[in-house]
Amino acid sequence: MNTVRTEVELDPLIHEGNRLKIMSVLVECELADFGFILNATALTRGNLSSHMAKLVQAGYVDEKKDFVERKPRTEYRLTAKGRDAYAKYRKQWRSITGG
Repeated sequence: MNTVRTEVELDPLIHEGNRLKIMSVLVECELADFGFILNATALTRGNLSSHMAKLVQAGYVDEKKDFVERKPRTEYRLTAKGRDAYAKYRKQWRSITGG
């Protein structure tokens, strides 16, 4: 019996290692500020900013900027689209790895 294996195409936006870290942090949090994500992922500020911009542009993450006691604060949360994309990514990953 021949087994036909279909190739699973993982979302390249999420599959990039640093963005996968970011998405994994955000899926566990309702809301996270820049500093929290920075510490949780151990990325540099510039690297985190670059990856967040891509996730925001894709509509996976909402970004809110404001000032608290005259200091800038940036907060992030996954959008419904981002949660769906992450769930799909995880399902596809499990189908590849069998886990």
